[in-house]
Amino acid sequence: MGLYMNQHQNFLNSVIQRLGIGRSNKKTINPENLINLCNQLVSKNGEATLFSLAKIILEDFEALSEEQKKSFFTQLLKQFSVDRPSLKNALKKLNYDDEAQLRELHKIIEPKSQELLRRLNQAPNGMPSLLKMRESLLIYIKDSPELKPLDFDFIHLFKSWFNRGFLKLERIDWSTGAHVLEKIMEYEAVHDISDWQDLQNRVAAADRRLYAFFHPALPNEPLIFIEVALMNEVPESIMPILDTSVKAIDPYSANTAVFYSISNCQMALKGVSFGSFLIKQVVSEIQLEFNQIKQFVTLSPVPGLRKWVEEVNLSDNNELPENIISHIKSCDYNSSPDSLSLVRLTYYYLTQVKNKNGHALNSVAHFHLGNGASIVDIHPNANDNQNALVDSWGVMVNYLYDLDLVAKNHEDYANQKPVAVSSKLTKSVQIKKKKIIAY
Repeated sequence: MGLYMNQHQNFLNSVIQRLGIGRSNKKTINPENLINLCNQLVSKNGEATLFSLAKIILEDFEALSEEQKKSFFTQLLKQFSVDRPSLKNALKKLNYDDEAQLRELHKIIEPKSQELLRRLNQAPNGMPSLLKMRESLLIYIKDSPELKPLDFDFIHLFKSWFNRGFLKLERIDWSTGAHVLEKIMEYEAVHDISDWQDLQNRVAAADRRLYAFFHPALPNEPLIFIEVALMNEVPESIMPILDTSVKAIDPYSANTAVFYSISNCQMALKGVSFGSFLIKQVVSEIQLEFNQIKQFVTLSPVPGLRKWVEEVNLSDNNELPENIISHIKSCDYNSSPDSLSLVRLTYYYLTQVKNKNGHALNSVAHFHLGNGASIVDIHPNANDNQNALVDSWGVMVNYLYDLDLVAKNHEDYANQKPVAVSSKLTKSVQIKKKKIIAY
């Protein structure tokens, strides 16, 4: 696939060069001139001209200063928005029973910026260039939220261009190209890969698997990857899994597949979800290779647990159950709560603390519960990494993917029914609920 993409790009470049189409090198690169080129791009239909203009626009954008890029986005939002006069006129004449008119309205209501992005994507290396462009936009949005409507265009198109039908699942092992292995080391976001020996343990050990999704336009760039440990039991700690000195087991003796790390690789694809597809396909791959494995669980972190506890502590919230308030008040910056306190706090945080949409406030819990998993166990002191201790006192959680219950759990969670939790865990925490806290 990579060879084909390179040949295709070289062909397009040679066509552009032979036609002599391009911007004069003497012309100043600035946001105003770039906007003019964008207007030309959306108004022309010649294929070679389109390729040339798109290539120049993407190259010139990269040459802009940070301040100029922000100015370009601001002008783009203003000049490439919805054609309001045409929309008002169409709404006046609209017959809601006329299917053709309704479809035409869909075209009119689309901002011109979306057609611009489509045409830019047709340039050689258009996709990776647009990903870089959105990365820049996301940075500016932090201080200039008025640019958010422009980001909606990127998300809308990326969800289409990166839908499951275009993605290819590949197993990453020690024979995978070094450039991809280096990317895995760079993008690991949950448990840092310290060196090549650490990486080899994760991809080459007999009882380990690593799978990644790729897109044909980005053949050497993983989009998301998942690391799997094949084990004889549900793990209570991440340390033995990450310990390179632990001897691998015979994978054909394993009965449990543990998903212990999922990393999104492309910041520019924020808001485009691959995780649920990845887990489901990896489950299928493992079942094909090891039909004796019937149990699929995660060993997941609890990001934000300590921050939530500290915020509640400062707020003097008295609507929580008494034992939860007691555990929270016992927490301080210098020592860890006892194990029972940690389990109870984590249980309450994951199952009762909701965002404004009624979903789990914790992002990892929301991801797994939304995919149909259930909370099966909570482990204090499961990660001795300093970042994990600071973030959540090292607590980790087992989410169970029971294939017979995934669909039901997903529907229940979507309908804001009680979170699926193992009865054993519920009995062990003994929390009397007063009120679900929404944030």
